[in-house]
Amino acid sequence: MTRSPTTRDEVLDAAASLVRQHGPAALTMRRLAAELGTAVTSIYWHVGNRESLLDALVRRTVEEMGALRPVGRTPAERILSVARTLRHELRERPHLIAMVHERGLTERMFLPAQQALVHEVHAAGLRGARAADAVRAVQFQIVGFLLVERNRERAPAQSPAESEFWDPAAAPDDPSLARALARPADPERLFLLSVRALVTALLAPAAEGPGSSPAPG
Repeated sequence: MTRSPTTRDEVLDAAASLVRQHGPAALTMRRLAAELGTAVTSIYWHVGNRESLLDALVRRTVEEMGALRPVGRTPAERILSVARTLRHELRERPHLIAMVHERGLTERMFLPAQQALVHEVHAAGLRGARAADAVRAVQFQIVGFLLVERNRERAPAQSPAESEFWDPAAAPDDPSLARALARPADPERLFLLSVRALVTALLAPAAEGPGSSPAPG
């Protein structure tokens, strides 16, 4: 049976898979050709040299990161959905995201998420500098949480472990807290908890300043 010709999309799919699993250093034209069961010359015909291939992967990653579809009944729920999606997409593509960053396209990659957040903070009634602060606060929370999360994942095994520091005697006034801290952290739950609390605070009505007139009774 004759194999159908390799397409450009198949080349990019295979290249992205190699980078995801093993990092950019593992992406050679010879290895990519072997993965696809085709000749190296076919790879060059579709994508040019290796640098052109990396550029194509970066462009594709930027496009994929722009496919955000907020869901939820309220602005707060939709902002939370953007945060969850963005964290998931960033976690799925660490090596590809690093390549985007190295080529100076990080801000372009984040623009669709920012635009989605702007739409939702406007829907919640925020405008001007307060709206801009809300958008950036959510974005920084997502990226900052992810950096801490990945650092914890890459850290060597700790001895003693966190669980060994916390027993009921360590917090006699709150033994349930000690038991909770002795258990492994649940990053997904903590992420949702922190973003939800941040969004609730950001979207809350602005406090009345000095000299404000009281609301009619």
